[in-house]
Amino acid sequence: MKSSQLIPIIRRLEAMQEDKGEEIQIRRFESDGSERCIVKYDKKTGTFELEERSSGQTYQFDNIDYVAIEVLELVQPVENSK
Repeated sequence: MKSSQLIPIIRRLEAMQEDKGEEIQIRRFESDGSERCIVKYDKKTGTFELEERSSGQTYQFDNIDYVAIEVLELVQPVENSK
């Protein structure tokens, strides 16, 4: 059985929440050498902002689980359907 890919993502997001600084925390998520998204965490508002690199769209989340699932979907390797 393969280990969960969601756990490392959640750990990185939790580290953003636990940081003691007042600055907005930023993490970049990559797959196959390509940046897929940037996640920012604003401690003052308690919200995450996810920017999809391919489309430039941004999404707001106030739930760590939802942002983690979105990151997971973006970093999944693209499978070739033949």
